[in-house]
Amino acid sequence: MKTLEDFNFEDKKALIRVDFNVPLDAEFNVADTSRIDAAKPTILKILEDGGSAVLMSHLGRPKGQRNEDMSLKHICNTVSDIIGVQVKFVEDCVGEKVDEAYANLESGEILLLENLRFYGEETSGDAAFAEQLSKYGDVYVNDAFGTAHRAHASTTVVANYFSENKCFGYLLAKEIKAIEKVMQTGEKPVTAILGGAKVSSKITIIENILDKVDHLIIGGGMTYTFIKAQGGQVGDSICEDDKMPLALDILKQAAAKGVEVHIPVDVLAADDFDNNAKTQGVAVDAIPDGWQGLDAGPATLENFREVILKSKTILWNGPVGVFEMESFAKGTIAIGNAIDEATQNGAFSLVGGGDSVAAVKQFGFEDKVSYVSTGGGAMLESLEGKTLPGIAAILG
Repeated sequence: MKTLEDFNFEDKKALIRVDFNVPLDAEFNVADTSRIDAAKPTILKILEDGGSAVLMSHLGRPKGQRNEDMSLKHICNTVSDIIGVQVKFVEDCVGEKVDEAYANLESGEILLLENLRFYGEETSGDAAFAEQLSKYGDVYVNDAFGTAHRAHASTTVVANYFSENKCFGYLLAKEIKAIEKVMQTGEKPVTAILGGAKVSSKITIIENILDKVDHLIIGGGMTYTFIKAQGGQVGDSICEDDKMPLALDILKQAAAKGVEVHIPVDVLAADDFDNNAKTQGVAVDAIPDGWQGLDAGPATLENFREVILKSKTILWNGPVGVFEMESFAKGTIAIGNAIDEATQNGAFSLVGGGDSVAAVKQFGFEDKVSYVSTGGGAMLESLEGKTLPGIAAILG
């Protein structure tokens, strides 16, 4: 696996695929800089070697049309502030303007190209477009895990034009190693905590990780499909009736593989999907009609905590309650606290997937776990056992 450490960038120009698809507020200020912060070490390594950096990214979904609201010019000052170098910006990502800016780029300088997705050729993986992009670097560096599952021109196809002169950036290399640690090399016992609303969205992950984990904790809305499948009463809780046979099959597979499955035994139920709804604690298999489970209950959280604390490797993907509402956030916070405690005791903990990452940030657990993945869809596809095109392109 080639990384930045395999290259000296002195007098070289690095073409870096970063993931600067960041949220902007109404005044076009960057609302969350974490993706830019994550790319900083890679950019600095290249500059400190005596090289220069050409950054390319997408922003939003302009669908092949120029859209000023999605121009990367809006983030230029923020990137400059974070990296500590004034970033040059060019209002295109291929063509004469870019040719000129690239020719004038000197060691120690950074050039940010315009939004790649202003061209439909980016998402279609057009080879001619990728070849044009490839002219803007001596070495290609992919540091965008968030788009590594897309076979786009800048993430995958462009690598074909660099032969041996391509590598992973620090961020992408860390993502790969973190997932390997959970899926292949992790110290046992390995525990996966899977939450979220639907079994259907997690089924491929569950089936892929059953051979790798010792404990599987099921939480969130998925719970009720498992409980109803076993004959429990789930009231008005979210439930995929058509996935009940699948839930039973998962339990059978887990038992055959010696994996302990931990499902909530009690929940905090509400009479409405509302932060101010009436609530009551009930057994998970005896939720009255008109009530719905919206968070894990105290006995469940104690059970989960015991499992987490005896784990040496932990994957957390998905909240165990509707954490966006304060009334139903206690369960997710309790899971975070238990993972924090286990991590302090020497466990390796990986958090990935949009909702769990949002929860970790909201409740201040970012620095209390071993690693927080920056890629939602890419992380999920990795856990499903898929080879990501952006990673395969560097390895190939």
